[in-house]
Amino acid sequence: MRLFSHRSGTALAAVLCAGATALTLTPAAQAAAGCQVTYTISSEWPGGFGANVSVDNLGDPISGWKLTWSFGAGQTVTQLWNGSYTQSGAQVTVTDAGYNASIPTGGSAGFGFNGSSTGSNPVPTNFALNGTPCTGAVSSPSASPTRSPSASPSASPSQSPSPSPSPSASPSPSASPSVSPSGNPPPTNPVGKVLTVAAGSPFRPVTHVATGGLYGLAENGRPADSTLLPLKVNSLTQPAPGVGQRPNGQPPGGDSLLVAPQATRVGAGEYIRMPDIYSNFPYQWVSWNDWLAKVDTMVRARLNATSVSNILGWELWNEPDWTWKTANAGAFNDGWTRTFRAVRALDTTTPIVGPSISYYNRSWLSSFLSSAKAAGTLPDIICWHELGSPNNIAANIADYRALESSLGISPRRISINEYAATSEVDVPGRIASYVAKFERAGVESAHRAFWYEYGTMNGLVTNNTQPTGTWWLYKWYGDMAGRMVTTTPPNQTGLDGFASYDSTRKIVNVVLGNEAGTNTVRLTGIGALGPSVQVTVESTHTQSRFTSAPAATPISSTVYRVTGDQLLVIVPNMAASDGYHVVVQPAGGVPSYQQRYEAEDGSVFRAQRLTASSASEGGYVGRIDNATSTHSTDSYVDFVVNVPTARTYTMTIGYANGGGAAATQGLAVNGGSWGTVSYPATSGWGQFGATTDTTVSLKAGYNVIRLAKGSPGFSGATGNAELDYIQLS
Repeated sequence: MRLFSHRSGTALAAVLCAGATALTLTPAAQAAAGCQVTYTISSEWPGGFGANVSVDNLGDPISGWKLTWSFGAGQTVTQLWNGSYTQSGAQVTVTDAGYNASIPTGGSAGFGFNGSSTGSNPVPTNFALNGTPCTGAVSSPSASPTRSPSASPSASPSQSPSPSPSPSASPSPSASPSVSPSGNPPPTNPVGKVLTVAAGSPFRPVTHVATGGLYGLAENGRPADSTLLPLKVNSLTQPAPGVGQRPNGQPPGGDSLLVAPQATRVGAGEYIRMPDIYSNFPYQWVSWNDWLAKVDTMVRARLNATSVSNILGWELWNEPDWTWKTANAGAFNDGWTRTFRAVRALDTTTPIVGPSISYYNRSWLSSFLSSAKAAGTLPDIICWHELGSPNNIAANIADYRALESSLGISPRRISINEYAATSEVDVPGRIASYVAKFERAGVESAHRAFWYEYGTMNGLVTNNTQPTGTWWLYKWYGDMAGRMVTTTPPNQTGLDGFASYDSTRKIVNVVLGNEAGTNTVRLTGIGALGPSVQVTVESTHTQSRFTSAPAATPISSTVYRVTGDQLLVIVPNMAASDGYHVVVQPAGGVPSYQQRYEAEDGSVFRAQRLTASSASEGGYVGRIDNATSTHSTDSYVDFVVNVPTARTYTMTIGYANGGGAAATQGLAVNGGSWGTVSYPATSGWGQFGATTDTTVSLKAGYNVIRLAKGSPGFSGATGNAELDYIQLS
């Protein structure tokens, strides 16, 4: 389900700095209190406006808060995120959202809202926090309190950093390590909740499945490529060609064919959401003649766009469990079959995605799948939305697999192409829990839900080029390489995280969150890292979706001795809303940049990720077979690489060619001119160890390298080759 706000136009800022108070767990009379409130009008339009509010705590820690104010010109709140609200006349009361209830000394809490106005829109007055008027000063306690520890340990202070033109690409925190000659003795006892990371138990390639977005891109390169490349964007759901949809009162935008060049530049595929040809949401059904004519127009537009080759699927409808007009269009199951056949009459190859219901519903899916199976119109990719909480994701996917099996349906690929509620999508700690569960459950793709505006990658980028706090969590995700490794949380609620191990550089990356207090990461299977390791910890916090965060916050960097192959890492004073990054690597250092890129970790178009014991990291890409004149079914792999300097690099390619004669593939860098790579015959398919070398000229920073059987601008390759990895030196 999508909740639509109304935000458009140029942001107009009005900032109020005022005092406020703070509340601790002891009686207010015993607590020192004081804070500052910043009220910013982010945008205005006729009859409405958007605003962001930040409360900085200058007094004792707070656990649970209510902020009140009075509007002076008849304004009303119409929608609010990162909290809940009530309004009586001019008086507004906003209550914390639970995950942001604790505000440590020096910390802050923030929320945003949309409102209506009838004329002037002055800044509100009479701000008060937990009943105490805001004064901007810290009041002394009336008596010497005996105060119990805060229920939630303090978080890192929120920051309002100066904007920077582009985010840093540094893969690890910059804190200076604390080192003794042989390393510090590691902790021996876990503290708080424990997340177990089994570095020796890989379970899937690092494909960054959850780094996707609904309506993440807008035309004219928004947001900038420089903000997207570090994230390794997996895929996007974008509106249909000729989009009419006007979400949040914005002009139609994000046309899948118009944004395709940018998506291609950053290695992302696209799903096309067909009902977005309509201008309103919920969709305003006209007639079957009208809908089928629209389907015909959309599919033909895509087929005629012969230079577009990154389309992954057709999403036939969106949230039919409440947007399908049964009274006018008939039963959805029949409508699905009719639409499916209309698409397939023109396009026989592009996967079909659905039913895209607003939440997991077994009985609804059972009816749909039974009908589609009988009609021969099963979706290639099954889809539903997870917008309420990450807690049920594992159970939902397990239940779906059982349902699929009970109906005699072969396993479908799964896409969760909308995830995270308005109160969660900009909360790094909460997002860590979503990503962890999607990775462990084996979904193919997951897209951040769209709640606000086009062209921000769903709130990860502000001012087109600047990262927000949540961006850094996805940057840590984008830095992962090698293979995803098993993580075991204490429960499906609270503390969770995801992790990878890059065996070529011997780096373990862990991202975690969704828990307050001091907690523990237990690492196992790290014996290959050597007798001592450097452990760096950093965090990220989102103040608001319009506040840039040029860097993550370093917490610690320590060298530990390793006994056996296990290590406890204590992460102190976690805030449930914040994301945390733990990097473990040999104390003696690692290569300065990633040199090996696994093919199965890349962006794979119309080929298959496969496994083989002889392959690097156990995986490879095969069946790179297609080269067509329309390019809609061409096969290729895109590698997003990051190098420190601009120069010519030797690129070694691990491959297999069991065809008995030399094969070729096309090679292009950053969409430039094509060359070819030759692959001499090897001992057989799926048998790796052979390599071939070529050279590539790369710019400093991020580059996209394509190896193709067929691709726009390339006439096609000869024979076939399977790709294991590329290595740059």
